[in-house]
Amino acid sequence: MRVTGLPPYDPANIFARILRREIPAKVVHEDEFALAFHDINPQAPVHVLVIPKGAYVSQADFAAQASDAEIAGFWRAVAAVAKALGLEAPGYRTLSNMGLDAGQEVPHFHVHIFGGRPLGRMVAAD
Repeated sequence: MRVTGLPPYDPANIFARILRREIPAKVVHEDEFALAFHDINPQAPVHVLVIPKGAYVSQADFAAQASDAEIAGFWRAVAAVAKALGLEAPGYRTLSNMGLDAGQEVPHFHVHIFGGRPLGRMVAAD
């Protein structure tokens, strides 16, 4: 299922349920702003999702509605997770999908962290 990435927020989405601990996840980081856990369908040797604890549908929603502290805390968590996973030296990729054309599947803002091997080009050259 693809989603628009626009409000309203669906509190029944899978990431909201993970935040409420209704669904288990292999957590690698948690603080007051974010929760990070391994993707259940990894696309690289390291594939972790970082989600804000607030109810935001997409990056656009997060940027418009989150407090400065939430925004700073979330992005610091993304960087801390990458560092803790040992990805700084070899490199890593972050990705966030927003809306139908990008293929957003879960209506809760999240950032993928990929690493553990050379990832190649992100988008094929024309």
